[in-house]
Amino acid sequence: MTTIGDSRVIKTVCRICSGECGLDVYVHDGKIVKVEGMKEHPINRGEICPKAEAAIDYVYSPDRLKYPLKRDGDSWKRISWDEALTTIAQELTRIKKEYGSRALAVYLGQGIDYYENKWYARRFCDVYGTPGYYSVDSMCYRARVIAHRLTYGAMSVADQENSKCILMWARNEYNAILPRAKKALKALENGAKLIVVDPVRTFFAKRADIHLRPRPGTDCALALAMLNIIISEGLYDKEFVERWTVGFEKLAEHVKKYPPEKVEEITWVKADDMVKAARLYASTKPACINQGNSIDLQANGVQTSRALAIMQAITGNLDVPGGNIYSPRLRLTNLGFPKMVSEKPFGADEHPIQYEHTREGQAMVLIEKVISGDPYQIRAMIVSGGNPALQLPNYNKVKAALEKLDFLVVMDVFMTATAEFADIVLPAATFLEKTELLDFGAVMGIPYVMLRKKVVEPIGEAWPDWKFWFELGKRMGYGEYFPWNDVREAIDVLLKPTGYSAKILEELPGGFYYDYPRYRKYLDDGFLTPSKKVELYSETLEKYGYDPLPTYVEPNESPVSTPELAEEYPLILTTGARVLEYTHSQLRNIPQLREKVPHPSAEIHPETAKRYGIADGEMIVVKTKRGSVKIKAKVTEDMHPRVVHVQHGWKEANANVLTDEANRDPISGFPAIKSLLCSIERLGR
Repeated sequence: MTTIGDSRVIKTVCRICSGECGLDVYVHDGKIVKVEGMKEHPINRGEICPKAEAAIDYVYSPDRLKYPLKRDGDSWKRISWDEALTTIAQELTRIKKEYGSRALAVYLGQGIDYYENKWYARRFCDVYGTPGYYSVDSMCYRARVIAHRLTYGAMSVADQENSKCILMWARNEYNAILPRAKKALKALENGAKLIVVDPVRTFFAKRADIHLRPRPGTDCALALAMLNIIISEGLYDKEFVERWTVGFEKLAEHVKKYPPEKVEEITWVKADDMVKAARLYASTKPACINQGNSIDLQANGVQTSRALAIMQAITGNLDVPGGNIYSPRLRLTNLGFPKMVSEKPFGADEHPIQYEHTREGQAMVLIEKVISGDPYQIRAMIVSGGNPALQLPNYNKVKAALEKLDFLVVMDVFMTATAEFADIVLPAATFLEKTELLDFGAVMGIPYVMLRKKVVEPIGEAWPDWKFWFELGKRMGYGEYFPWNDVREAIDVLLKPTGYSAKILEELPGGFYYDYPRYRKYLDDGFLTPSKKVELYSETLEKYGYDPLPTYVEPNESPVSTPELAEEYPLILTTGARVLEYTHSQLRNIPQLREKVPHPSAEIHPETAKRYGIADGEMIVVKTKRGSVKIKAKVTEDMHPRVVHVQHGWKEANANVLTDEANRDPISGFPAIKSLLCSIERLGR
């Protein structure tokens, strides 16, 4: 902490989105007065986005939850934390006695931090005895982590800043995490080539050397065609392939099934453009692939990510500067007690590899099981920083599941659509009102550690999430497992294997590198796979009954697989593209952000608008076989003529009324929500 003028300047890390950007927060008389980017932070180097610029309004919003609330008929009654904890403890004790510990489920979102919160929430689940721990990892990011680990043993990230060729696949970085986007822009200024794969003309697509616009849901076919071109033309790194991969001959034979001409029919992408893109990526060194969540949310998302990971490896772009790199992680104490739990969570049997890699259940299966009660009924749920009513697919099913619970507790910063279903609502501290440990090696591929620090006291009676889990554990009689009164004590336990401590991190407030950047680490120890090599052919997948080589699967709902349905719903629906001002369902109550994006919209191409007689700004109905939403049309040349994009996270027009959780990636369990069928019409017809 330093002092500038009358203000203290505290270095911390933003958590309004998952970007984890360093901040300098100015505090005067116990109140935040200014927020700036931390110039020395490796993630953002002083840059911040509109969300971080609105951090003061976020913390001091009049809409903040300030006190615990208890449902009183159709209204809410303010209660004390003592009453809230007593009520929750009594209900959980009763449910455990009557139905067993497995009748409790816990769901964690990203709304009030996630990385450290999960350690304490999991510890509580283990001590209580429930296997029912679930999180946002059921449909965000984890699928590609699984794919990368299966292929070369670690999660890699794109080193865009040092790259000579960036392949941005289903990733609209400019609307997601602006400081990272600026690193990519710097590379372009330095002469890097850019390939964008996206059905939408995004910010970066407009600046690309090559823009491929595949039919949503067909990315795997396109990736396999590019692998076919790279291998057949000998554009791969022969020395690396021979020494550091297994299964290359099988891969080379397999991708012959995906010639560009055939894949053109599948993807809408011209064969010549595929060839140009594959040649540019494979022949430019170093090159990296920066992929987005849209790939994860497809019927074969893991296999698509595997195809891209293989592309990185065989072209010699793995763990090299400017390629796709991975970092060591801090070796932290495991705070869990898995031996105290005798069963597996819902989803572990259906998606065993997902469970093996995450040790948590699959929330898509949880919702289904809450409704069916088979093989047992979930009676209670605690939701911390998550908003499944707006974020999980198939809203009507999620609503039915939430309404079927005997007891629901929601902890969040604001009253959310999910909190409105709750029996108890708890006020959560924001990221600027609490302290948390951050390992950037785990979340960003950079061997850097820092504390996210409490810069001001929480508003009202808001609590940090760690305090809720600690105090609930004590109230339940688990005090020996939650002996800490301050989060720094728990952080010291976590850090014990490293030799660091909370005190050391506080003395180095800007964080520090715990390892130096090292490349081609496999030369010393090989890869963290069973063979110690890059597994192009995965015997692990084969053992579980999955395709050992990436294989394209047509979306369950598409013009090809369901032509009859496509007659009624002729357009392809995609949802969830990022909006720079918002993070999923958050921040719409912050005036300076809402002014920039005041209402939800469905984006359609001018040709589509003309065909359906729709004008820009007109209210329309978007419909799938699951339901419909009324939403304002945004007519834009950026959208593909056969695609409709509906923004997500809006209560006024919940995109997840349209989506479906039933068709899942067999490996990850992620829902295939990026390539559904829909129809549109003007409202009032």
